[in-house]
Amino acid sequence: MSRAFVNEERFEQAGGEELVERPISEHPNYVTPTGALELQTQEEALVAELNSLKDKHDDTFAKDRVAEIERDLRYIRARLDSAILVDPKTQNHATVLFGATIEVKDDDDNRHTFHIVGEDEADASINKVSWVSPLAKSLIGQKVGDTVTWHRPIGDTHLEILDIHYPS
Repeated sequence: MSRAFVNEERFEQAGGEELVERPISEHPNYVTPTGALELQTQEEALVAELNSLKDKHDDTFAKDRVAEIERDLRYIRARLDSAILVDPKTQNHATVLFGATIEVKDDDDNRHTFHIVGEDEADASINKVSWVSPLAKSLIGQKVGDTVTWHRPIGDTHLEILDIHYPS
């Protein structure tokens, strides 16, 4: 069989190697209400998938998938157990804090919107940034009209804060 069609990670795992645990962050696990709900939904989906695979004892790939699901469940449950729920509605709305949505203008007058969320909620493709990211760290504590420097690997840029809002 061509090597292009072999999933080496799964093949090696079938040979008896154990999965590596998903690392747990050293930072406090702040979550928004949406983030907490997403973690609960992920847990429910994993449990349902696990239950559907439990009867397939002879299928090596099903066994591998069961191991992956069990590992992911350990991670999700640890994150749920350590979750510190922060309701953005209770934050000081004049300042950028956890849960804020911030509109900024960069050095080229381009506007961007970012939402500061928990680590498990972060998704750069939809502008949700972790509260421990360099971007969020540069914005937290600032007010409308402030200019911050965002230190990036490709070079620093300045962001002027145009608007701060929180979910109502």
